[in-house]
Amino acid sequence: MHRVILNNKEFLVSDGTVLSEVLTEQGFYVDHPCGRMGKCGKCTVLVNGKEELSCLYKVKGDIEVSFLSKGDTFSFSGAQTTGILSDNTCFALDIGSTTLALALVSRDSGDIIDVKTCDNPQKAFGADVISRIDYCIKNGITDLNSSLCVAINSLISQFGATGAKKLYASGNTTMLHTFFDVDCSSMGIAPYTPVFLESKIANASSLGINGVETVVSLPSIASFVGADIVAGLNLVNMQKAEKHSLLIDLGTNAEIALFSRDSVLCTAAAAGPCFEGANISCGMGATPGAVYAYSPDGAKTIADAKPKGICGTGLIDVIAHLLRTETIDETGFMEDEVFEVATTVILTQHDIRQYQLAKSAVYSATLTLMKIKNIGFGDIENVYISGGFSAEININNAVITGLLPAEFRDKCIPLNNSSLLGTAKYATESNNLSHIINNAEYIDLSSNSDFSELFVENMMFN
Repeated sequence: MHRVILNNKEFLVSDGTVLSEVLTEQGFYVDHPCGRMGKCGKCTVLVNGKEELSCLYKVKGDIEVSFLSKGDTFSFSGAQTTGILSDNTCFALDIGSTTLALALVSRDSGDIIDVKTCDNPQKAFGADVISRIDYCIKNGITDLNSSLCVAINSLISQFGATGAKKLYASGNTTMLHTFFDVDCSSMGIAPYTPVFLESKIANASSLGINGVETVVSLPSIASFVGADIVAGLNLVNMQKAEKHSLLIDLGTNAEIALFSRDSVLCTAAAAGPCFEGANISCGMGATPGAVYAYSPDGAKTIADAKPKGICGTGLIDVIAHLLRTETIDETGFMEDEVFEVATTVILTQHDIRQYQLAKSAVYSATLTLMKIKNIGFGDIENVYISGGFSAEININNAVITGLLPAEFRDKCIPLNNSSLLGTAKYATESNNLSHIINNAEYIDLSSNSDFSELFVENMMFN
């Protein structure tokens, strides 16, 4: 047995124990975007003062472990908060793959009183839903559920005594399974069938949730189009849509809905966690030090901190700059091995290829839905962009890099966290969501020949 000292606590572990397992057992959740495969290099901790990958490091002697400073992800909810406590309140929760956002809502006025956010600790088990489903298949649901509930309880406690009785929750289908302690393994094996899609109501204490009595989830549409999209469609008043519009949710996965008053055509594009920085060499979430904007004048970082890496919006800006200066050509080829974004922050050829895969998936999925509906760009009224970084996205650069069609340039409306805002709306207005669910059709892109052809075509930077 060996001694491990961590946060001034000491405990014993067996010889050869993987350090990441030790950290998880002790309730410390280090990001493992690659699913503990030792590929991303982002689970680095200090072992006896030396940087080590926790997913690969095996304890062979007495060690002292400390964490590198990171900070929580900045999340722009888009909510207008009043700060005025009401006697009749409830909570609205968005369980994002990367970030949790909890809003205290006045049921009388519909106003959002305040919003608290934190990282989703499940990032310790993988960056995206696929890696977390894989973790569930191998290890069960317990770690995913318990880590999530601890974080949610922490957020609730930050509000103090509120008198709130109910918590309304949305998120993608996988996140809701983990929240309700339901095994999500079936979504990782064809035909990728979820255990439930319908709205669930549960006693909060039975889920281990403190501070409220009842938990209510919004319904999902399909395995990979969840209640977060339903909440977004509720937010934009789908039933009042005169023409076709698009809701594009950019996160660790890309969910897209093409909708009109009586129709929802939706899909999930396998964009991977590129926009969250998970498979980018210097990629990171929207935490202090992340480059979130870039121009010829240089990089801007979150909190004006020393540059540590690059997040989704910064990635889009840098690639747009490389295209404008012809540092990369239309194929994505870059003659130099790396491009220095800022001191210690670089972009590599591999990073550019990862972005090409992601942007082509989003662009091609959008065109595929439009082709199925037999509509053109002129038939689209609004393009709602949702996701943790939609507030800071440079639409012009998104067009230049091929993430969005040029025809959408003047139609884009950032929604910030449409899942949270749509859930808060549902909690106070009791909107009938059956209209959305009953009129929704899910398109599986993996078996769609149009998408396959478009995906290859749109890999290029045109």
